[in-house]
Amino acid sequence: MITKIQQDIEALIFASDRSISIAEIKNSIESILNLELPEQDIHPFIHTIQEKYKADSFVIELVHIDGGYQFLTKKEYHPIVNQLQAHRSKKKLSQTAIETLAIIAYKQPISKLEIEQIRGVNCDYTIQKLLEKELITITGKADTVGKPILYSTSSIFMDYFGINSIADLPRSKEVISDNNEIGAIKE
Repeated sequence: MITKIQQDIEALIFASDRSISIAEIKNSIESILNLELPEQDIHPFIHTIQEKYKADSFVIELVHIDGGYQFLTKKEYHPIVNQLQAHRSKKKLSQTAIETLAIIAYKQPISKLEIEQIRGVNCDYTIQKLLEKELITITGKADTVGKPILYSTSSIFMDYFGINSIADLPRSKEVISDNNEIGAIKE
């Protein structure tokens, strides 16, 4: 029975198109096997699966991401997978979309008007495309005049960029070097 549960967990993670939480695994296992499985009992199975995929014979690994688990390609295979992705431009984000997404990620929750004030251009089309790709979500309405809609990043955003939380985003000091200061006088 233990092997069956582990295989079921592995199949659930493999079949999921995004990270799957322990609670989702628990609910699926309990409904299919008609048994009660506490969440803490799932962790040893996850650990065993992670250890299995650490072997050099596997090109994938089980990664904890966005509060759940997902199979991802190991880092040493990223160049070859990136080559494939370069040929598949359907999910490619435009420069405008990346800029808008960055503003949302760092300032969330944020209204369309605030995004447009930062970018200096209309963002209707870009926001619509980001919503369609499910990289952002509507998280409520602001308590200001007109009650504008507020946008935040989604869990798909986390999967797309391979991070667990917004805290994993690079800070501006990590992205901008000291050599890029405006008005700095070189000696």
